[in-house]
Amino acid sequence: MIDRRTLLASLAGGGLAVLAPRLAGAASGPRWDRTLVLVELQGGNDGLNTVVPYTDETYRRLRPTLAVPADAVIRLDERRGLAPQLEKLMPSWTSGDFAIVEGVGYPKPNRSHFRSIEIWDTASEADEHLAHGWLARLFRRAAPPAPHGTDSVVMGRAHFGPLGGAGPGGRTLFLDQLDGFVKSAAALPEVGAAAPNPALSLVLSAQRLSRSAGSNLSTLLDQAKIPLPQGFPQTPIGRQLAEASRLMALDCGVVAIKVSHGGFDTHAGQASVHQRLLTELADALMVFRKEMKLLGAWNRVLVATYSEFGRRTQENASAGTDHGAAAPQFLMGGQVKGGLYGAPPDLAKLVDGDPTHAVDFRSLYETFTRTWWSLGPDAAGLGRFAPLDVLRG
Repeated sequence: MIDRRTLLASLAGGGLAVLAPRLAGAASGPRWDRTLVLVELQGGNDGLNTVVPYTDETYRRLRPTLAVPADAVIRLDERRGLAPQLEKLMPSWTSGDFAIVEGVGYPKPNRSHFRSIEIWDTASEADEHLAHGWLARLFRRAAPPAPHGTDSVVMGRAHFGPLGGAGPGGRTLFLDQLDGFVKSAAALPEVGAAAPNPALSLVLSAQRLSRSAGSNLSTLLDQAKIPLPQGFPQTPIGRQLAEASRLMALDCGVVAIKVSHGGFDTHAGQASVHQRLLTELADALMVFRKEMKLLGAWNRVLVATYSEFGRRTQENASAGTDHGAAAPQFLMGGQVKGGLYGAPPDLAKLVDGDPTHAVDFRSLYETFTRTWWSLGPDAAGLGRFAPLDVLRG
């Protein structure tokens, strides 16, 4: 009887090649054999209680009830530590495939949920309004092969411009669960190729994409017979990453996957809510890492968290925190050079109650495009931000 590890290894070794060939780029060409998995922490994650400045007395003074006790943090160095609920991530940290980029944000931060996530999705300036998402612009300039009709997938509840894929000609699928999507897509009626109304034309285009991609995925699922992923927690983020792992096992040409982890808008009673959310995040990420290693795909996966903003340094009167600015973000994957990047928040130099950003979020995007996918400088039209030296290649 073949076990799960052996079956996944055989599939990764070429068992699916005739179904969905990955078109890997040459040394000088795009690396579309790689997948970016974006994890949106919806609502604004509290960075200070995620990567904790446990020796900073200002932190404790400003958070008399919310500060994480120094003896509870998982120490990363002599100044910073992870919240105890993230302990499951430590094997990744020890192995060197987990990086933390501190102080990620942008100039003149906006504290509106809707506007700030729009800035992240479109990679705009704070006072600039762009119509199309940053990945949509990238994929127009350097289109991935998309052998099965789609290049990106969004799971879970979406904000404006999900995945940054909003824009004309987009090949983004929206789904919660693969089998349910395949069934729903098969029920869609066939539609014509043109419509006089631009809005209707866009709807029909999305319907054609869903129907075609659903048919292709149905074929892959029927032929591949991939075992269902095991061990994922039965939480929204756990279920979404379980489906993401199925997509990776199918090797169907998707180069970007977005999942969502909601509930981070912690204005009141933050402690228990935030602790639960971090526990759920760590649990799901580590099962996903295990699945990718079993599949032999960890070296071609880059997991990156993002959130519209962090939280204010000072706790409020409701034992919560209000909308802030810069915050740390996580990167995980077989090609990640683990460690701390960016700069810790300087709580002695606050601007409007928040630490200033040390890393522009568009530098992360440039890292994804230039280093991860091996595209040219400014491939997404971001304005020539420098990539971070956080990937092996």
